[in-house]
Amino acid sequence: MTEAYTKMIQQMMESSQEMLRAFNPALENLNLSGFDKMFPTMSKDMMEMWFGRTFNREGLDAKTRLLVTIAALTVLGAQAEPQLKMTVRHALEAGATEREIAEVIWQMSMFGGLPAMQKALEIAQGVFAETKEKDA
Repeated sequence: MTEAYTKMIQQMMESSQEMLRAFNPALENLNLSGFDKMFPTMSKDMMEMWFGRTFNREGLDAKTRLLVTIAALTVLGAQAEPQLKMTVRHALEAGATEREIAEVIWQMSMFGGLPAMQKALEIAQGVFAETKEKDA
């Protein structure tokens, strides 16, 4: 990363902290980076509400909707790492196979580039390994 990019990210984070302080002083030191560890998966009821009944207008099932979300997050690249981890977990819970997830990520290399695809595959492989450890 360049120094200018790092500085821009730092300024964005500082601005975010100022906004949080203004909205609710108790949130001043909120750190969102640990949320994916605290809430590794949503409950099945929440998944059904958000991806099933609420947003599914008879068009896509939860598995397909999550695979499409993985595609979009892959194209976004490294900036979407926590979201991608969570979505891969949810896709597995919704019945997607590791192969299907990998194929979706591979397909996005044409749109997001090889570095984005490689990063997404690394993230997905990490989730696959965590899932296997938990199931063992």
